Amino acid sequence: MQRRILIAALMATAALAHAQTPAHFPAKPVRVIIPSTPGGGTDFIGRNLATHLAEAKGWVMVPDNRPGAGTALGLAELARAAPTGYDIVIGQSDNVSLIPLLMKTSYDPIKDLQPVSLLATTPMVLLVTADSPYKTLAQLIDAARKEPGRISYGTSGTGGSVHISVEMLQAAAGFKMQHVPYKGSSPALADLMGGHLQVAGASISSATNLIQSGKVRALAVTSAARNASLPDVPTVAEAGYKDYSFVTYYGVFAPAGTPADVVKTLNDAVVQVMARPDVRAAYAKQGLEASSTTPQEFSRLI
Repeated sequence: MQRRILIAALMATAALAHAQTPAHFPAKPVRVIIPSTPGGGTDFIGRNLATHLAEAKGWVMVPDNRPGAGTALGLAELARAAPTGYDIVIGQSDNVSLIPLLMKTSYDPIKDLQPVSLLATTPMVLLVTADSPYKTLAQLIDAARKEPGRISYGTSGTGGSVHISVEMLQAAAGFKMQHVPYKGSSPALADLMGGHLQVAGASISSATNLIQSGKVRALAVTSAARNASLPDVPTVAEAGYKDYSFVTYYGVFAPAGTPADVVKTLNDAVVQVMARPDVRAAYAKQGLEASSTTPQEFSRLI
């Protein structure tokens, strides 16, 4: 008798658990955390992905900008989210690989994040205003060497890819500028155009429209080869620093502990979107090399 009661109770519990588990994923809106201000490269990637996932899969996607702490704030929020797949984030070299090594964060990228797929890679670009006296990278370096710390440069935040790439350049070339961190690339670029900065660094996707409109001048890109979207902009290596190269990545992450079948569903959808020629073309116009991977391949890259 007791055995029959126990079996019945177990079956009831299993039925209840099944009833509470959605028959498919997603059964409600998926939030895409974008750890930057609107208008930058990360914002472009997050919104582009959300739009095309909605179109391709019929999912309800909700972009949510969460800038701050050099783009680390958005990842900290994801780490606190329930591991259900209904919260994902656009992570990048800055907040996954660099910032946790340079400062204390409330998340551990190894323990708290589940890689879903790589999205793109891109170099950084060094910028001045259109009327700047610095026409080339060599001229900027020469001026900074003569007056260390007088020239200020803005970035999307301390410890991010732009900050690290410029610090690497300063070490390689033997000059010093004053770093001014912002909560995203958009306010840094706004202050550059407003005359509050002499120099700014950004991802190509963050600066493409400003470069093409002639509002800013690109002095150099940080990749080993010229970027297809800016074929007339030389590399740092071309200025005489042949061993210099810096490229950043962007990808999708879910909270650690997200069920494997949900991660697979997310990955399959991302891979489908990133294979579209129109998506790849849109990325290329922003200086981004579109890509996709399995979660395991993305983990190895990180």
